[in-house]
Amino acid sequence: MSIKSIYLLGTASALVFAVQAHAQETAAPPPADVDIVVTGSRVVKNGDDSPSPVTVVSSKDLMTTMPGMSLAEGLNTIPAFSGSRQSTSNPTNTGTQSGGNGAANTLNLRNLGANRTLVLEDGRRVPPTLFNGLVDVDIVPQMLVDRVDIVTGGVSAVYGSDAVSGVVNYVLNRKFNGFKGQASAGISRYGDDGRRDVGFAYGTQLGERLHVEASYQYRKEDAVRFRSSRPTLQQVGVTGAGTATSPYVLQTNLRQSGTPFGGLITSGTLNGKTFTMDGVLSSFVNGTATGTSGIQIGGDGGYFDGSLISGSEAHQLFGRADYELSDSVHAFVQASGTFKTNVSDGDAGILSNVTLSRDNAFLPAAVKALIPATETTFTYSQLLNQVPPAHEDMKSSQFILTAGLDGSIGGWKWTADYTHGFTKLDNRLSNDINRQKLAAALDAVSSNGQIVCQPALTNAAYAGCVPFNPFGPTAASQGAISYITDTVNYIARTTTDNVAGSISGDVFEGWAGPLTAALSGEWRRIGFVSTSTSTPDNVADCTSLRFGNCKAATATVAATSLNDFQFGASPGGLSQTVWEGAGEFQMPLIKDAGIIQSLNLNAAARYTHYSTSGNYWTWKIGGDLELAGNLRFRVTRSRDIRAPTLYELFAPTSQTIVRATDYLTGTNPTIPQRTLGNPGLTAEIGNALTAGVVWKPARGLSLAVDAYRINISNAITQVTGSTQSLQTACYNSGGTSPYCALQVRPNGLADQTPANAATMWLIQNINLAQVKTWGVDFEVNYQGELFGRPFQTRVLAAWQPHIYYIQPDVPTIDQGGVAFGPLGLYAAPSVRLNANFRYQVTDSLTFDINERWRNAMKLGGDPTQVWVNNHIDAFGVTNLNLSWDIKRDHGGFQFYVNVQNLFDAKPPIGAYSGNGSRAGLRDGFAIGDDIRGRYYTAGVKVQF
Repeated sequence: MSIKSIYLLGTASALVFAVQAHAQETAAPPPADVDIVVTGSRVVKNGDDSPSPVTVVSSKDLMTTMPGMSLAEGLNTIPAFSGSRQSTSNPTNTGTQSGGNGAANTLNLRNLGANRTLVLEDGRRVPPTLFNGLVDVDIVPQMLVDRVDIVTGGVSAVYGSDAVSGVVNYVLNRKFNGFKGQASAGISRYGDDGRRDVGFAYGTQLGERLHVEASYQYRKEDAVRFRSSRPTLQQVGVTGAGTATSPYVLQTNLRQSGTPFGGLITSGTLNGKTFTMDGVLSSFVNGTATGTSGIQIGGDGGYFDGSLISGSEAHQLFGRADYELSDSVHAFVQASGTFKTNVSDGDAGILSNVTLSRDNAFLPAAVKALIPATETTFTYSQLLNQVPPAHEDMKSSQFILTAGLDGSIGGWKWTADYTHGFTKLDNRLSNDINRQKLAAALDAVSSNGQIVCQPALTNAAYAGCVPFNPFGPTAASQGAISYITDTVNYIARTTTDNVAGSISGDVFEGWAGPLTAALSGEWRRIGFVSTSTSTPDNVADCTSLRFGNCKAATATVAATSLNDFQFGASPGGLSQTVWEGAGEFQMPLIKDAGIIQSLNLNAAARYTHYSTSGNYWTWKIGGDLELAGNLRFRVTRSRDIRAPTLYELFAPTSQTIVRATDYLTGTNPTIPQRTLGNPGLTAEIGNALTAGVVWKPARGLSLAVDAYRINISNAITQVTGSTQSLQTACYNSGGTSPYCALQVRPNGLADQTPANAATMWLIQNINLAQVKTWGVDFEVNYQGELFGRPFQTRVLAAWQPHIYYIQPDVPTIDQGGVAFGPLGLYAAPSVRLNANFRYQVTDSLTFDINERWRNAMKLGGDPTQVWVNNHIDAFGVTNLNLSWDIKRDHGGFQFYVNVQNLFDAKPPIGAYSGNGSRAGLRDGFAIGDDIRGRYYTAGVKVQF
């Protein structure tokens, strides 16, 4: 462990043992006759009686330590969250994993997948905003969020499907009166990643019965377009084959020797010559060889340098009206809308051994003279960085309308509400290379003194063709670049209609208190429709195109894809309906019996019918025991489900061009990778056990320890044919493994020559996996005084040593304490700490220190892989906030300055072994580490 790691751990440990207050005790307690809404239950009236572990964080505290950031980014610093996506994650090209928006803010408890974390707003399910069923939580009105409750345990019996790893419930301030506003701006020490944030909220009482409130927030974050903008991210990657003879090695300054920026002749007399300058032929300068063919350290090879941070711009609006129809009936209506744009750059295109003519009109005469007349053609490869990378411009319009009634009758409380959600995702992907046009433009000939596309001489369809000059890093004209690139539009619409109702109250008075019960029912319908201007069915028309750069489909070889990125469409639409009924009760068993202050039993059960995937029962049972001395024990056991989403079941086929290693032939073909749906999927079954203790040994001090175990069977996992372990399982089976169906080849599996290289990889979701994890959460809180001034600290810690992913015929992957993994397996530190220290120096001046730390991790979790050093160092950051309050009657102002990553800590480098054949492609740091560097924010808040 490094000296800095010891310092960071020591700082957090000191805060742990400092005096501290429980989060739920920091505010004044409500009157005795006021019930608290407890997330995780419909019958528990007080958070202290909840058998499920609940972490409560106020939005004020989150945004004090993380001003200028979104509320989602603040939440993701809590140790229970791991692997969540946000703007500082590695941006991804559009695909099913990102739900159409690779820069969306999603929440992921326990790193078991954001699709296993249920997002609520005031106890109601938030409609999905991404086409894969996930919620981009930027839809929640941040200006009016009072607190966020995080239930870290399965509660599907209470809230329905998806609550396998837990629930995140945004609790709004529905009685806000007055005005508050905020404005801030920030920038990194590198002068980039600029952020602006402006927002306000207003609420008032109109008469005795009507209350209205509204909010607006505008946020903008500039994109950081190049990974090389950070000193540590200089073409990071993993080389080698992961075997004893060729172990994986983490490297920097990597180059793709087969595809330099200027182009490389790969056959014939001039094989190995490159155009380091436009039209100037030179000998290729090799770098240092690595364990991966075609990847070198240094030299003339090309490399990738895509987006580091996605750009975004968002407008968020919210309005709510509450009206007391009578003394016992209350009505409300609220509307929320988010208009959001995310932008990021993808990967550069590649020419991979395309065939060019010796008579190509752009080939300099001096070079042509060096090629014997008998060599009429030659092959050529190039990393097309002169063509702007695929640029994603994702516009998302998200709306949620909710109306409801609630009231009481005869001592029972009832609710009824309706929610309508609508999301339109308009993805505009520009600079998408059209392979048919590229094949035509590469065939340049002279005609009547002009350079033209040869196909244009015989086929009127190519009358607008502009010939492309590949002989040099900047040789192509802008006209040619514009001709060979398309703009592809993908539009997806998701709608949700949800009707829900509940009734709860005391059934009878028992020997230790009232037995409280709740009944609830819910119906919802989810619809999805999508259109695309380029689908995988759009293949290149090879008519009039020479040299085989455009391939027509055969029985075993896929046709050339029209575009590098193609998106599936379902213009007819898809839908799914769900019926649910649930019951829950809370029974006091013992009250004030000596050392036992109370013992309560809580149980719930739910029946769910999915029109697409069948019928399921879920249940939960828990107990809460309070002893003298403010000592409380709690335990829950639950059976939970996650039903497959519409997209997992019926995903319209999408396709991208990839360059993955083919371990059968030892090649790295640039071929399509196609994503398919699977209508045969059934629900995942989760079994969760939590047990914990809460102790309040002194006034203002509380400690909580909660252990959990989660076992998910029938888990839906996305399998990718190019994954090394799946390829190995296929080859070892002699072709009988189901994983063999995930690759397409000309000659089956017996032929290991390059001629039999894969022509397509397939991706599909299947009910094949089992996921197991366990761990412990720690929380210590104190609120009191230090040197006579208000003092508060809070420490949250998580220990999650293992996350096992178990699949047939492949090695079990333990993602616990691992930084990189296959699709969806993000960084999962086994120890995560978040410590806050707040001290009010004067009545006006307050400073906050936030310390975040994770332990060291492995680079890969596959036990069959051999690494030279399977290790990435621990990492931590310190954040400082200074605020100055100017108080006025009924309100005031607060000015603040904030420094994130105060000591400019640079995250250790790392990379995923599956990207080893692509120098500098993504990776470079573990998701969750702060790659921005020291970051400065200044702002003002006002409230009256």
